[in-house]
Amino acid sequence: MRPCYSYLLVNKALIMNGSISNLAIIFYPLSRIGVAAITSSLVAEGGLSAGDVVAQHKFKNGSLDVKLDTESNILTTLSITDFPSSTKVIASLKLPDYNSGKLEVQYFHQHSGISAAVGLNQSPAVDFSATIGTPAIAFGAETTYATASGEFAKYNAGVSYTNPDSNASVILRRFSTNENTLTVGCSYLVDPHTALKAKLNNHGSLGALLQHELRPKSFLTISGAFNTMNMQKNPKFGLALSLKP
Repeated sequence: MRPCYSYLLVNKALIMNGSISNLAIIFYPLSRIGVAAITSSLVAEGGLSAGDVVAQHKFKNGSLDVKLDTESNILTTLSITDFPSSTKVIASLKLPDYNSGKLEVQYFHQHSGISAAVGLNQSPAVDFSATIGTPAIAFGAETTYATASGEFAKYNAGVSYTNPDSNASVILRRFSTNENTLTVGCSYLVDPHTALKAKLNNHGSLGALLQHELRPKSFLTISGAFNTMNMQKNPKFGLALSLKP
């Protein structure tokens, strides 16, 4: 999404997925010829490991990505921008599951954005989200409607405040089970190459990570998470290294 209002949704991803368990090592790219690129990754968690290979081809107003993982799944994603103007269309399919097809349309404005997505199957879920704001503050909401049950499966709302050195977000999540989750997250830029991020929800889950840029586009990340309401539960710690030439 455009920089002026993207921080809310981007920050939500950081808040919800900020903690990394065990060890993750990512290597990319393997090769780059013209507008085509091939990347690979390997992740080890506990005694298990998984990897994938991604091929990407870029053309004038879009790109085609094909991802093959160690479980023989093939994810194909086609993205087209400015079709029509100020929009982006994304179509995806994950084989061998022919019911995994999804079509998404995004519309961008200087201070707002709207996105709608629908599954390409007999009983699709319909996702809708909207964001409005400025480079300093943004508000957003999203909901999912399940056509099979005729009910809203979830709806989330949030607000984000950003300045040059730090940002903070508050996300409220509600599911069809009527369970609410309130998450507060923040990040602080220690120096131009080091960032500190943390999140805490009303269930007592606390997570934090420290990310340092070793060189351009190469990062070392140390993370941890534990439940403040259940100190008997073992905390999680993580280490991630991302290297890119």
